[in-house]
Amino acid sequence: MDKKEKELSKFLSLILRHKPETIGISLDEHGWADVGKLIAGIGKTHKFDKEMLEKIVAEDEKKRYSFNEDKTLIRANQGHSINVDVELIKTIPPEILWYGTGEKYVESILGKGLIPKSRLYVHLSKDYETAIKVGSRHGKPVVFKVYAGRMAENSLRIADD
Repeated sequence: MDKKEKELSKFLSLILRHKPETIGISLDEHGWADVGKLIAGIGKTHKFDKEMLEKIVAEDEKKRYSFNEDKTLIRANQGHSINVDVELIKTIPPEILWYGTGEKYVESILGKGLIPKSRLYVHLSKDYETAIKVGSRHGKPVVFKVYAGRMAENSLRIADD
């Protein structure tokens, strides 16, 4: 993605995860937005069309977005701060998952544990390298090893997006 597309991807993330009202749209209970209304809303302030939307969705390295089958609806796959049910599938997790964060958050995590804060879920990474990348967004990265298999055995819900 070029610089403009990355900027639009971040704006799309803001709309589909946090503030759909920014462009005058709403999400349904599962986080889906009407593609036509989304394009029209973004198009009021940015040059934006369906082709660009499809390119952003296809090229997003983190696979942040999904279309429905006929591409009339779109949603963010995770990271919502607004209350939506993204229909995560309960799964048997691998024994180990990883949580990447910045060094400045370590003391709080050690004191309070992993909490979703303003998000709906705590997002764990399947591999150490991804957790490092996630943590790097918050300064010097620190990675926590999470015993997800034990958590599931103790009835904590683990879902896959």
